Amino acid sequence: MAATGERIADLVADGVAEPAWLVRVTDIKQYAYCARVVYYEYCLPGLRPVTFKMTRGIDMQEETERLEKRRSLQEYGVAEGIRHFNVALTSARLQCTAQVDLVVESGEGAARTLLPVDFKLSRHEPGRHFMLQLACYGMMLEEAWGAPAPEGVIYLIPLKRAVRVALDKRLRREAERTVAAIRTLVTREQMPAPTAQRSRCVDCEFRRFCNDTL
Repeated sequence: MAATGERIADLVADGVAEPAWLVRVTDIKQYAYCARVVYYEYCLPGLRPVTFKMTRGIDMQEETERLEKRRSLQEYGVAEGIRHFNVALTSARLQCTAQVDLVVESGEGAARTLLPVDFKLSRHEPGRHFMLQLACYGMMLEEAWGAPAPEGVIYLIPLKRAVRVALDKRLRREAERTVAAIRTLVTREQMPAPTAQRSRCVDCEFRRFCNDTL
């Protein structure tokens, strides 16, 4: 019998085994919105078209990165630090992969800290799912870079506003559970129930594949 769940995590951490695949941390947002989006992405790849919103988000993010290089770090609560853009991360413990928009590295030695920053094309207060993504980024940075990440920032591009988020134990545990739930969903390859908020189905690019939401 193949090892799964926590057993796989133990084997990977010990260097005995490699996970068959890694969860993308950005799928936490999709899972919270509608679990079927994650199912289609992994189990039926190639269905999702590129939308105007996706293209617009890429363009806005590139412009934000350009401006970020001239912006003070003080609104992130950091006096001085080094900016690292588009940081690719892989975690054997969490069995996930990610690319962090920005990591601010500050301090030296025992005082060295890491601050993940996630750029969002949103005018709304960050939802819990965005905070869970940030918690994953923090844990992955700690694993890969060997320094604590006690806080993170969600930067709302349209508002030019930085929202600081404490990456506490509760948020981290919830993030770990969400990643595990995504892995279970995909491993079983069983289509989940649609979102209870059917208003989300109206403009969904996957709607034509969900016969029970029409």
